Amino acid sequence: MTDSDTGTTPSAAAEGRPAVKLTLFTLTTMVVGSMVGAGVFSLPRRFAEETGVAGALISWVIAGIGMLMLAFVFQALAVRRPDLDAGVYAYAKAGFGEYLGFFSAFGYWASACVGNVTYWVLIMSTIGAIAPALGDGDTLLAVVLSSVGLWAFFLLIRRGVKEAAAINRVVTVAKVVPILVFILLSLFCFDPSVFAENFGGADYAGSLFHQVRGTMLATVFVFLGVEGASVYSRHAKRREDVGKATVLGFLSVFAVFASVTIVSYGILPMSEIADLRQPSMAGVLQAAVGTWGKVFVSVGLIVSVLGAYLAWTLMAAEVLFVAAKDDDMPRFLGRATAADVPVPALLMTTALSQIVLVVTMFSDDAFNFALDLTSVLSLIPFFLAAAFAVKIAFRPESAVERGPRRELVIALLATLYTAFLVYAAGLRFVLLSFILYAPATFLFVKARREQNRRLFSPAEAVICAVSIAGAVVGVIALAAGWIEL
Repeated sequence: MTDSDTGTTPSAAAEGRPAVKLTLFTLTTMVVGSMVGAGVFSLPRRFAEETGVAGALISWVIAGIGMLMLAFVFQALAVRRPDLDAGVYAYAKAGFGEYLGFFSAFGYWASACVGNVTYWVLIMSTIGAIAPALGDGDTLLAVVLSSVGLWAFFLLIRRGVKEAAAINRVVTVAKVVPILVFILLSLFCFDPSVFAENFGGADYAGSLFHQVRGTMLATVFVFLGVEGASVYSRHAKRREDVGKATVLGFLSVFAVFASVTIVSYGILPMSEIADLRQPSMAGVLQAAVGTWGKVFVSVGLIVSVLGAYLAWTLMAAEVLFVAAKDDDMPRFLGRATAADVPVPALLMTTALSQIVLVVTMFSDDAFNFALDLTSVLSLIPFFLAAAFAVKIAFRPESAVERGPRRELVIALLATLYTAFLVYAAGLRFVLLSFILYAPATFLFVKARREQNRRLFSPAEAVICAVSIAGAVVGVIALAAGWIEL
């Protein structure tokens, strides 16, 4: 929260250094930069593996409404609770206590770290089309080269938030161009007869409900970042810009994502799109205009992914930093340099991405595995933020804080949407999430011990026990082969 007298954030003022302040345009580009990353370039194949045109249209309507409701939730909470910074984490803590707030912070952070891995896998898969040793981005050489990239970005971001944000602003503009060109060229080469054949879906797609359910995690992944301005709110010049940037960013990319998916069905049969190498957008454009289209999209992908990686690494480190400042993470994560960079949090973010990158070598489909796990890990923070908005609307003692009835309806729809996504994810990814969540409790315990406080309340003990039990079941299921990476 900005101090009106000094123009600095409390953390910066306390350490005698100026805070970095971000404009509405920069906040909006951070939202767009976070969402427009690896996911959009993989959409044609990801959708074609599950559904035809009809199912895709329904999926985008559901995802668009659901994510728009979440965007409105973040916008409303930014206005109703301007005292809460680092959005997702802060809302969960304020609404449901410190342990669930910790879970939200950790889940959001872990989601960002796993999501960052998808970027490097997709880059290596793209280059792998001309360098077979890189395979689909999951070979030993691919992992080594990706690791070099991970740590190179760590050194870049360590130089300062202002420099990284400026780079992201330029990259966001640059990477949107090839995506728009893809849409325009695909429309020019659009074949109505192919589109009609793809309308109901191929034989392998199953029922319409099954088709829609199968695409839900993909839509979550591509919209991750809609909360980006809220997470980075402590750096905003004006608090109201946080909500505006969230909605503007969402609306800017929704039409792009839906268009990329739908126009692809007018280029190739659904089964052929499903067999394309990732990034499948490159294969679709190659079929439409020739080899130069594949090269064009591949170059655009690398620029896009690097920009998204930059934005997500910034946001992930920010969540750990603010959680530590609020005594919900160990104190060492709350340290920052004179350039306002939380280096310990940034280091821990890069380290987890490195670990997950190694794990992808043991997955049958590294990209889709990382994509789905990223989506599932983000659901708890999103669900708790939406539920907090509902709680505010129902709280009788906070007439000033409570918003209009419209905000209650929006919050309820966002809560139901995120709950449906947990169901759509399936047991496999829920159990894998527990495997990550449960061991993280030691960070919460360390933070409590640093403050000489009781470790758990009775309710927190129950939640901890459930998470540990889920992790145990998940490990057993992995060992027995009931679920796979």
